[in-house]
Amino acid sequence: MHRHRRLRRQELPVDTAELARYLIGKVLVHDSPRGRMSGRIVETEAYVVGDAAAHSFRGVTPRNRSLFLERGHAYVYFIYGTWFCFNVSAEREGLGGGVRVRSLEPSEGIALMRRRRKAPACRLASGPGCLAAAFDIDRRLDGTDLCAPGPLWLGAPAKGRARPSIGESVRIGITKEAHRVLRFYERGNPCVSGPKRLQRERPTTG
Repeated sequence: MHRHRRLRRQELPVDTAELARYLIGKVLVHDSPRGRMSGRIVETEAYVVGDAAAHSFRGVTPRNRSLFLERGHAYVYFIYGTWFCFNVSAEREGLGGGVRVRSLEPSEGIALMRRRRKAPACRLASGPGCLAAAFDIDRRLDGTDLCAPGPLWLGAPAKGRARPSIGESVRIGITKEAHRVLRFYERGNPCVSGPKRLQRERPTTG
């Protein structure tokens, strides 16, 4: 089992776009009843305060309440009658901003993931719905504090691992505020989802 240090809340930027960038290269861990699953975060999208594409845009509802928690909590919702999506709350308590975690590079528990998704390793958790399915994330985990002891948490990368080269692009699959460059991904990583043309846009450094 890999040893990852749990991220502390004070390490998380208090800004949605900055958190989305910061999370690239960090680790998501699910200590499920069947065993541990973990993976490096390689793709995120920011849904910032006041963003018409964000679930928080019209204020707090029973469904989106977790988005308004202090940064570092899980917001899990069901979409299209098929998929769950996993997000991280990203602002101070009472402000609605979130980071959608779109893709992971699996590292532990691949056999467990394949019980729920039959796919090559890099496709198991590539795309938000696939990620939640592979990692057995559903509404039971909504509101989980990802910086506290519990089954679902965020971890620091392995010591000595180089910082990823981060690219930026527009977000995927939205119609409102679709021009905003708020998607971040690890350049060259085969586990990143979405059209290849988006991975040629706006190279930046980590």
